[in-house]
Amino acid sequence: MSSADATSSSLMAQRPFVFMWLARVASTMGIQMLALTIAWKLYQLTNSAFDLGLVGLIQFVPSALLTLLIGHVADRYDRRVIIRVAQTISAIAAAVITAALLGGFIDRNILFAAVFLIGCARAFEVPTTSALVPSLVPTPMITRAVAGWASANQIAVIAGPALGGLIYAFSPVAVSALCLVFFSAAIVFVTLIRVKAVAAPAREPPTFRSVLAGFHYVRGRSRLLGVVTLDLFVVLLGGATALLPVYARDILHVGPIGLGFLRSAPAVGALLSVVWLSHYPIESRIGPKMFAAVAVFGLATTAFALSTSFALSLAALAVLGMSDAVSVVIRFSLVQIETPDAMRGRVSAINYLFVGSSNTLGEFESGTVAAWLGAVPSVLIGGIGSLLIALIWMFLFPDLRKIDRYESADERDVKT
Repeated sequence: MSSADATSSSLMAQRPFVFMWLARVASTMGIQMLALTIAWKLYQLTNSAFDLGLVGLIQFVPSALLTLLIGHVADRYDRRVIIRVAQTISAIAAAVITAALLGGFIDRNILFAAVFLIGCARAFEVPTTSALVPSLVPTPMITRAVAGWASANQIAVIAGPALGGLIYAFSPVAVSALCLVFFSAAIVFVTLIRVKAVAAPAREPPTFRSVLAGFHYVRGRSRLLGVVTLDLFVVLLGGATALLPVYARDILHVGPIGLGFLRSAPAVGALLSVVWLSHYPIESRIGPKMFAAVAVFGLATTAFALSTSFALSLAALAVLGMSDAVSVVIRFSLVQIETPDAMRGRVSAINYLFVGSSNTLGEFESGTVAAWLGAVPSVLIGGIGSLLIALIWMFLFPDLRKIDRYESADERDVKT
């Protein structure tokens, strides 16, 4: 990275980061539009909240089985190549859905097969991208890069479902076909990234000990352990995304277009947060602010559970996304700053297993509870549970609650 880049105060001056940002937008647009298509078509075919929950479980399986491999691969090989392969797998899933819709043989099993492919792709792409992003900017800009990178995700999560819902109302095939275009664009943008030493040339051999190093690193640092487990349990209980088709069709009566707006609403709030944080990053009382954000997330989830108004539901989801984004930026920054680059692939994979997979398991939990008790009780339990988890974690991990500023492990060791 040039000295000019290193001294620049603008993220847009960091060309590798810009290409990664564009790739993130394109890839996430494709994922979100494809997810909307799968969820609406599945609920049309089966009328089953449990099947909607199974979508989350199917995506979780690859993450659980591949986590150790993912982390080690991300630390040994060119991370750009891994990301491109993952995006190619997502494109294959979009091609399968497009062919099935065109041929008129779309069914539950084909939808689940596409979900599994997406789960495999995301299991590699997300933690590898997380490990790559800090190397694309100078170290002092990492927290701003995290917020900027999150903004790419939120822009796509806003535009993807909204655009997908509108297009779906006219042509479901057009949605999945457009996803292919987005995944192809993402591959091109990643290919354009040029940075020195994307993966360190000298890594330890692939032994069982080195593969498990990510677990040992997180377990030995209470702050990291608290961060990743907090999100695991909060999202596991608080995820309502899987049930949005139920709310859209049976509670709010707004159809696939309304579903698109419901799926976009959290990202609208999140985008407002990350744009603000990219210009005004949180630099003090980090721990208390993280727990406050989690509490607001639980309250917003509870409000959405009880709402029968489309406008109120959108507002609750926007607040939910806003609070979640603050928490995500803080947690991701803590993980990346406290982890050396040689370990980032493995630690990011562990973080993805706990954090990213909690989203998919949360969808399964929501769908299962909804099948037993109904959609509203399922989401309500999640909101109240999120509040309880925040309170419990404040006492289980007092060091996390007391964090004032971002510091690497080496900086804390020097102080002590």
